[in-house]
Amino acid sequence: MQRRNFLRNAGLGSLALPLHSLANSVFDVDLPQDVIIPKRLKAGDTIGIVSPAGAIYESEPYEIAVESMEAFGLKVKLGEHVRKRYGHLAGSDYERAQEFNKMFRDPEIEGIICLRGGSGAARILNLVDYNAIRKNPKVFIGYSDITALHLAIYKRTGLVTFHGPLATSNWNSFAVNHLKSLIFEAEAVRYQNPSDKGGLLTQTKHRIRTITPGRVSGELLGGNLSVLTGIMGTPFFPSNWKNKILYLEDVGEKIYAVDRMMSQLELGGVLKEINGFIFGKCTDCDPAGSSGYGSLTLEEVIDHYIKPLKIPAFSGAMIGHISENVTIPNGIPAEMDAEKGTFRLLNPAVL
Repeated sequence: MQRRNFLRNAGLGSLALPLHSLANSVFDVDLPQDVIIPKRLKAGDTIGIVSPAGAIYESEPYEIAVESMEAFGLKVKLGEHVRKRYGHLAGSDYERAQEFNKMFRDPEIEGIICLRGGSGAARILNLVDYNAIRKNPKVFIGYSDITALHLAIYKRTGLVTFHGPLATSNWNSFAVNHLKSLIFEAEAVRYQNPSDKGGLLTQTKHRIRTITPGRVSGELLGGNLSVLTGIMGTPFFPSNWKNKILYLEDVGEKIYAVDRMMSQLELGGVLKEINGFIFGKCTDCDPAGSSGYGSLTLEEVIDHYIKPLKIPAFSGAMIGHISENVTIPNGIPAEMDAEKGTFRLLNPAVL
């Protein structure tokens, strides 16, 4: 299978490393590896829909998911256990992992997208066949709880995966056009917020807030804040954050919880290594009525941890639990301009 490789560590590309079966094994350090670029999707390709996390309880979301993927010109294959339920989960851990592994092993599947997020993806990280993923690199898309899989796959395989809308997401023109440019047309995408003022004198929606001005380049890596910090300290969390641009988003978190998680990133050494920082949306994270009298604001929390780093940083990007959600490749180098609130890929994310 054709690949484009960017060496993550100089000189490591020539080392002959034994590939072990990773489904039932655990490593404490990152494996020396190349970044693996998946093939782009095209009309007529088959995309698999999996449920590695939460369950869906009604039939209509399945119909919408299939119809949305077909509207991209794709054929659809539903996972074997996609309709299962085990409490709030879409089947047992074994069933969800088996479904996930089969999709990567299936030669008829060119891409994989998650039906929904929710919770539970971290429960299957030790059951994922990372060796099969390395041998069968494919476009893999999802966000929210799927962050756990993105980070584990990044660490164990080097495959570029995509933090983007779910199969059941609101596929408006913004989200559709963005994903098409990135994954179908192989463009080195430039990320910027919509600039429509909506007839007002100034822009009030989707505003960018510069935390620290400046321009910097680095490898994009991140996702949902609570899920990301939830797997810190495990063998599935990337240990090398040097030269990374960390991007984050979240939903429904109390401000004190966001503060606790940002503190964990600081104490865990992640923040001191990164080159740049992008915060998207923290939907329904308003302190009013949630954290009580005297709560810090989200802005105050972010500034407390990020401003002392003196690295380019901004917030308000179109990343998160929002309808106009961008798709971001983990593992691709990008350049960000914190004053303008934009970033652009330095390489296409697909072949």
